[in-house]
Amino acid sequence: MSKQTFVEKIFDAKTGSIVFRKPDIVLTHDNTASIRKTFEKMGGHKLAYPDQMLIVLDHNAPPTSAKLATDYQEVREFVFEHEIEKFYDAGKGICHQIMSYHARPGMIVVGSDSHTCTAGAFNAMAAGIDRTESAGIWKRGETWFRVPESIKINLHGKLREGVYAKDVSLWIIGMIGSDGANYMSIEYHGEGVKTLSISDRMTLANLASEMGAKNAVFPADEVLAEFLGDEQFTGVWADVDAEYFKVMDIDLNEIFPLVAAPHHVDNVKAVAEVAGTKVHQGLIGTCTNGRLEDLRIAAEILDRKTVARGFQLLVAPASQQIYLDAIEEGIISKFIKAGAVILGSSCGPCLGTGQGIPADGFTVISTANRNFLGRMGNKNSQIYLASPACVAHSALTGVITDPRSEKTNDVFPFGIEQSGTLEIKEGDNRRVNDVWDYADVDNLNTDQMFAGNLTYNVLSSDAAAIMPHLFKGFDDSFSDNVQEDDIIIAGDNFGCGSSREHPAVGLAYAGIKAVIVKSINRIFYRSAINQGLLLIVNRDIVDSYRHGDKVEVEFDNGKIFLNDKEFNFAPLPGKLMQIIEKKGLVNWIKAEA
Repeated sequence: MSKQTFVEKIFDAKTGSIVFRKPDIVLTHDNTASIRKTFEKMGGHKLAYPDQMLIVLDHNAPPTSAKLATDYQEVREFVFEHEIEKFYDAGKGICHQIMSYHARPGMIVVGSDSHTCTAGAFNAMAAGIDRTESAGIWKRGETWFRVPESIKINLHGKLREGVYAKDVSLWIIGMIGSDGANYMSIEYHGEGVKTLSISDRMTLANLASEMGAKNAVFPADEVLAEFLGDEQFTGVWADVDAEYFKVMDIDLNEIFPLVAAPHHVDNVKAVAEVAGTKVHQGLIGTCTNGRLEDLRIAAEILDRKTVARGFQLLVAPASQQIYLDAIEEGIISKFIKAGAVILGSSCGPCLGTGQGIPADGFTVISTANRNFLGRMGNKNSQIYLASPACVAHSALTGVITDPRSEKTNDVFPFGIEQSGTLEIKEGDNRRVNDVWDYADVDNLNTDQMFAGNLTYNVLSSDAAAIMPHLFKGFDDSFSDNVQEDDIIIAGDNFGCGSSREHPAVGLAYAGIKAVIVKSINRIFYRSAINQGLLLIVNRDIVDSYRHGDKVEVEFDNGKIFLNDKEFNFAPLPGKLMQIIEKKGLVNWIKAEA
């Protein structure tokens, strides 16, 4: 076989191949409660491999409603019944931080969360999947993978003072866009990699999801060996002359502090460009930047100082162990004396399901990974993403503040064209000739399709309960007017954001005949297939579509007609088409049993 990339070696297959493999770790979190119900619908009784499973209760920890508390207890009972050893109850930590105890070089890791890619910091092949697919692995022990194209990013030099891994991630996202690595594997190479700690690498791997990537991975080098306390392991790495879709070179010394401005992660600007913008609330934590190193940096900035009057600073350590270490180091005391509020180890503030929901009109500066409109639970607020140092400095001044002492005229040099966040106004009828026309909408994200703060608060395993909430806050008319055999046409990066499968579940239940898009987020693509929802990626069709055109789809022939104009689309691989024909993975697995 020709020289291989990391993923080609892991899967022992060429780019573009569809392979079935058994993951070493299958991560689930609060959604374990609904995954169990799907598992049972598949005819599941006994887990194929209980040792695969890693279950962490973190997204709403501690539970914020009686229903969630009941779900948590059902998960505990499930864990005890099936003798699952790798279980972390509420408060133990955020799942991607907990993964650092288990992920090892050369492993295949999947998880029902889009930021499972964080484990690539440990030289693992780690990718997000959805709940239905997780249930299928519980039953069968394996799942399908498309071997992705790879991007090689060479890191040179060393970061300057006041510049952090978060800035590197935003630099790359701003260069290539939030779909610039869609369905690809990112490999980090170069002498600059050795200057990055495991915490830094976890931040970079975590944010691969916000570039659309399937995974990101670092080499199994001496930095990882020291972190693991084990120099005997054997890692997996690409051959020197492997072929890549793209090769990028980045000089770490050239990077300066950055933010992602509202309402999209690739709306990247230099901190200097937005310095002085009033902010009302800050968040330091989440799976992206809640590690001890992050807390230590922020605490030193806040030490013997006080946050600005009226500013609310929230701190959420990424795990109980980090919380304890921060107490022992005196970090927590520094935060509290500065006026911060310390939260438990939970995902809640990030997606708006727990404490820390901002008020109307609030501007938040956060170390999290997403800043979609409404992401933190209130669509009448806006979010900037930044490093822990930038958040800490901004907390002291009440305005966005550069972590460096000197004033600069930095301008982010790779600004991409921003599509903005489009909202459908009342009375704007997007349904004509059985087609929902969103051809002018790029980056239609899962928060717009189904709000994050509803993820665990409706009967999320019940498609009928999902239906009334579809597209609310984006196109309020959709759920009331959608009809069976309707078609959706949309722009680029459809379904970006979370791994939540609720939109795909709801659209399949509604009887949507097809979704035709310019490009699609890879986890949403998998979710659509798993729910039996046909997705067609064809830029020419969307570009040629005009409002009011009649659209006909012939699946068997691989043809689409816009009025009388014919377009062809590639059929899915055989097994995936079988899933579509069976109207979803649940039925397919039941039929295969």
